Amino acid sequence: MDMNAAVSTSAPFLPTSGTSMVTSTFSSVDYVIFVLLLALSLAIGLYHAFRGWGRHTIGQLLMADRKMGCFPVALSLLATFQSAVALLGVPSEIYRFGTQYWFLGCSYFLGLLIPAHIFIPVFYRLHLTSAYEYLELRFNKAVRVCGTVTFILQMVIYMGVVLYAPSLALNAVTGFDLWLSVLTLGIVCAVYTALGGLKAVIWTDVFQTLVMFLGQLAVIIVGSAKVGGLGHVWEVASQHGRISGIELDPDPFVRHTFWTLAFGGVFMMLSLYGVNQAQVQRYLSSRTEKAAVLSCYAVFPCQQVTLCMGCLIGLVMYTYYQEYPMSTQQTQAAPDQFVLYFVMDVLKGLPGLPGLFIACLFSGSLSTISSAFNSLATVTMEDLIRPWFPEYSEAWATRLSKIIAFGYGLLCLGMAYVSSQMGPVLQGAIVGLVAGLIMAFWIGIGSIVSSMGSSVASSPSNGSSFPLPSNLTAVTMTTLMPLTTLSKPTGLLRLYSLSYMWYSAHNSTTVIVVGLIVSLLTGGMRGRTLNPRTIYPVLPKLLALLPLSWQKQLPCKSYSQDLPTDTAVFSEKTSNGILWGSRDKKEEDRSSHKGSSPTFTLQETSL
Repeated sequence: MDMNAAVSTSAPFLPTSGTSMVTSTFSSVDYVIFVLLLALSLAIGLYHAFRGWGRHTIGQLLMADRKMGCFPVALSLLATFQSAVALLGVPSEIYRFGTQYWFLGCSYFLGLLIPAHIFIPVFYRLHLTSAYEYLELRFNKAVRVCGTVTFILQMVIYMGVVLYAPSLALNAVTGFDLWLSVLTLGIVCAVYTALGGLKAVIWTDVFQTLVMFLGQLAVIIVGSAKVGGLGHVWEVASQHGRISGIELDPDPFVRHTFWTLAFGGVFMMLSLYGVNQAQVQRYLSSRTEKAAVLSCYAVFPCQQVTLCMGCLIGLVMYTYYQEYPMSTQQTQAAPDQFVLYFVMDVLKGLPGLPGLFIACLFSGSLSTISSAFNSLATVTMEDLIRPWFPEYSEAWATRLSKIIAFGYGLLCLGMAYVSSQMGPVLQGAIVGLVAGLIMAFWIGIGSIVSSMGSSVASSPSNGSSFPLPSNLTAVTMTTLMPLTTLSKPTGLLRLYSLSYMWYSAHNSTTVIVVGLIVSLLTGGMRGRTLNPRTIYPVLPKLLALLPLSWQKQLPCKSYSQDLPTDTAVFSEKTSNGILWGSRDKKEEDRSSHKGSSPTFTLQETSL
């Protein structure tokens, strides 16, 4: 998902067994377009799989041989978190609550600038494969393993939800077979991801991004034409209060305000584009550090266009249903089904266009799930297998990584079935695994329990949501939840209604504060040498901007040079994921620095 998916929708009205929710069916042309999407995605993956068959290395499979260009990496970064849930959720949010959500775009600037100039240089120059290798370089192996296990758990749950929920919504609206779509998507995605590796995933992401763009554009053009043009759409939305101004309420418990979206969104962006393995892996697959930074820059305008398109679909949908009111059946549907009903209403009589939008929807699922499979295979190999079994050959490691990727595909199908059986429980698990923190688990589960305890007839515009992991997608999976909303919370329940946009900031602050306190109480570094390549010199970089005369008056020296690259003293990873020198030079480092503190620890700030 991308941040555009960070919306909340209320729970659906589930039809009784005697009520059919199916209102439209596909034409043969629509089915052909849908099949073409799957066939071309599979063909791209198989092309990269069979190109050089038998000569693939683990680096080619997991990192695309670190030779990818800026353009495909940028589109892949965009597609990775632009899930089907986002395509359904954003227009529904705009339709129901207005354009306040659009201010999330204000967070994109810092949310992409910081990764481009702080995270990417550090990760790229360390020549990492897994983002969690950094944790061992900076701390120790135990922290690395904990981070990896947490990532695997939350991604496994997340994959099932992303695969199942859109298929369920599609089944409810069009009658498209639920488990046929789930199985088809899961198996096709697993095959081309396992065989083709990261390069196949990136190039299929490029194709699927174009399909998503065309599908949304078709809905906007046809829909606006049917209601009298975009000017009329804006006029109707303004008359009915759907064009929101800047809401400056500082209350963090209000679901969407300017501060919540523009500043809380920055932390969510950092969790997505700064440290998430799926994105870090794409940065590191770039042929140069400059290409990685440029790809991060290129995501900014793409994200803005994507956000605006989602908002436009929501406004066109609102105008359309002002002139052609929904049927009783449609008004009782889940909000995340509104877009599908709208598409089938607007595009009916135009063979191929409904199929194009469904292809757009499933392109979002394919791009997200394939990224999940590939990143899970990478961290499993690099963090959990290769460090413990370094003697295995390159050919053996390559075969095993393919098996692991396909295994995660099968596990995804299993989690999709679990998703169909465990609504609220699954949501609680997802929120609890946001960052592997007790505080996140407490607030997430608390919000669910408190909401289930108080049910009212209507949904408030600032009601609490049930987000997916903050480093993945913060969208309420409404098709899995019963109809519940919150009354005005008091006391401890007030904490549970914290806006989901602040979850990332809350969790990050908890980690930093608790970590600093425990470090101070337990003696900090205890004489160990800190590798300066794992720290970005934020303070020296800022001090270097001061006039030279001011810098001379400072009590500590300011540095403006790039990160050091000398690896003679500090541990460096080898191709099998082990940090060489960490054992052999451990005693030497301790003795050489005994009784003194490294100067850079006082001059650099770790993020």
